[in-house]
Amino acid sequence: MRVAIFDFDGTLYKKETFKILMDHLKHHPVYHARYKHFYRAMVPMYICYKLKLYPESKMKARSMQLYISALQHLSETELDTYFAELASKMVDNFNDDVIKRLKQHNYDGVHVMLVSGAYTQLLQAVKDQMGFHFDTIIGTKIPLKDGEVDQKAPIYHVQGERKKEKVRETLNNKSIDWEDSFAYGDSLSDLSVLELVGNPVAVQAEPKLLSVAKEKGWEII
Repeated sequence: MRVAIFDFDGTLYKKETFKILMDHLKHHPVYHARYKHFYRAMVPMYICYKLKLYPESKMKARSMQLYISALQHLSETELDTYFAELASKMVDNFNDDVIKRLKQHNYDGVHVMLVSGAYTQLLQAVKDQMGFHFDTIIGTKIPLKDGEVDQKAPIYHVQGERKKEKVRETLNNKSIDWEDSFAYGDSLSDLSVLELVGNPVAVQAEPKLLSVAKEKGWEII
């Protein structure tokens, strides 16, 4: 079995989702009052990150956790509606070249995976909104308890080496032709996944990944 693994932020979707997540909460007609508390909690950590006193991976994971706190008490249905609204704002910012690759892999019968640090519920909303076909979606799950967002439960932010771990865990009982498989990513966070396959593709690559891609002779979009 062959696989094609797609990153989301900066790859399939041209931009970073956390910025649009913040804007969506800030201007939401119902939940906008929650933004100030979220923002105040995040700013000190972000300043420490900019001063190189806080690792980027921890900053991203903590930001995702704080955002979940802002969604506390939302029911699963309300959460689905929230992300469906957000997905509708994203439709004009997808990478056409990557979408073509996605559709070609679908046509060729390749097992297509979306692997991202973005919230799983958002990725599912985008899939439904855009009509994309993914055989597997791996993202950062928002924990639920008794049908509502559980702000106290720690999240497992899927980034860096965790992406490769989750891919291998998901495909554990399948025989994979890694050499004839594909992966698409834009940053060093995707490197462990890109190195899994025989056909890695750097998309809108950040400088550090671009340097690696050029050195290794990978395809660059």
